[in-house]
Amino acid sequence: MSQLTTVDATFLNAETGTTHAHIAGLGIVDPASCPGGRLTVPMVAELVRSRAHLAARPLRQRLAQVPFGLDRPYWEDDPDFDPEWHISEIALPAPGTDRQLSEIVAMLHEQPLDRSRPLWEMFLIHGLAGGCTAVYVKVHHAAVDGVMAAETLAALLDLSPEPRDLPADETPPTRAPGTADMLGTGLLRAALHPVRTALSVARAAPYLDEIPGVAAIPGAGLVSSVVQGALRRPGVPRAPRMSAPPTPFNAPIGRRRAVAFGELPLDEIKQIRRGLGGSVNDVVMALCATALRKWLDKRGDLPERPLVAAVPVSLRRGATAADPGNQVSIMTTPLATHVPDPADRYTAVRRDMDVAKRRFVGSSGSWVQELSGVLPAPVAGAVTRLALQAAPAISLRPVNLIVSNVPGPQFPLYLCGAKVLGYYPISVITDVSGGLNVTVFSYDGKVDVGIVACRELVPDPSEIIDHLVDALDELKGLSREALED
Repeated sequence: MSQLTTVDATFLNAETGTTHAHIAGLGIVDPASCPGGRLTVPMVAELVRSRAHLAARPLRQRLAQVPFGLDRPYWEDDPDFDPEWHISEIALPAPGTDRQLSEIVAMLHEQPLDRSRPLWEMFLIHGLAGGCTAVYVKVHHAAVDGVMAAETLAALLDLSPEPRDLPADETPPTRAPGTADMLGTGLLRAALHPVRTALSVARAAPYLDEIPGVAAIPGAGLVSSVVQGALRRPGVPRAPRMSAPPTPFNAPIGRRRAVAFGELPLDEIKQIRRGLGGSVNDVVMALCATALRKWLDKRGDLPERPLVAAVPVSLRRGATAADPGNQVSIMTTPLATHVPDPADRYTAVRRDMDVAKRRFVGSSGSWVQELSGVLPAPVAGAVTRLALQAAPAISLRPVNLIVSNVPGPQFPLYLCGAKVLGYYPISVITDVSGGLNVTVFSYDGKVDVGIVACRELVPDPSEIIDHLVDALDELKGLSREALED
């Protein structure tokens, strides 16, 4: 039994009729090695049933609510857990194109998860061209962060078509505390909440200049510098003052989603890194800057100042998923879409990312965890939803979009004997973070790209995938010139 952390609860509280806080992945598998050459619901359900206890957040756990919402919910094992209730099977009509797959995944991603059951769903999508099957899996962000999601996948996947031998589940079912214990703990936390809030605000004060939205307020940087000086942390670089410009995807989002996916060769990205310097992540950010510049310029909406990107960062720092709850923060950085020259744009992205990373390392990124618990549990949900919905009405744009780069295994994996050919992450959009999210996942020699957007704001995000491919060719040319010199 464990209780949701304040960050976990924030992901629950942020959900509205248009915002859903689940993260997902779209795997493309070749079922030729499966028994009968087909991936089936009973087959996958048995795999989940036998390995659920190995997952980072056991797949059989559900929420147990505290009466009157007095405290954050708890996790407990669902006594009626049956994996087959969470797994569905559908088929695409011929010819089973990527466009058709994107449409059906977008519709699935629009639907919220049932909070009365363990917070995950899986869909087997047959009928893809070439005989492949798509596996779409979504899980609530309150249950897992990126590291925990990766460990959950590792529990279900194998290194060869032959499944590995694993220990049987011998753990007793977990149960949430009784009503009286929940209420007693909740009342005690409520009494101590003002003290905890004061301490959290004090601990967050040195890092005001890296909090999206707050950083743009005049004087925030000065306050941070003064507090850091008082704490004798003069080595922490000052975060640049950033103001997210208006774009077509920074408006109130609707209920509908649009999804696109594609891939880039990892060896070509590494070649660019060798030629131009920086890291793989610098190259990915530069590719996104170029692709978004082209997309915005094509519509006559290219801002004269850089976009502001939010970059999720894990705080586990070598820890394992056994650590409770989400261990994640946000790093913000300018994205040099305003720079016309490709070489200068790459240099600007690399410089800005270096400053952002050094600033983040100096601060530890703890402000997310500190500020997520400022509001008492009984009012946190209502106030969080009101704030998220009110932000666009007052033209508050802390960031323009989220860009995330998740490292993955560089060897093939198998699901029930079916080889995983690609894995495309599909994440979250909100009114505050923008109606566009670009997430990449490196796997088996490729960088798999997943884009999710508000359909009303970005009807066809596959255009951004095309621009990413063009941007890669552009940087490859610059890299060759640099290596020749």
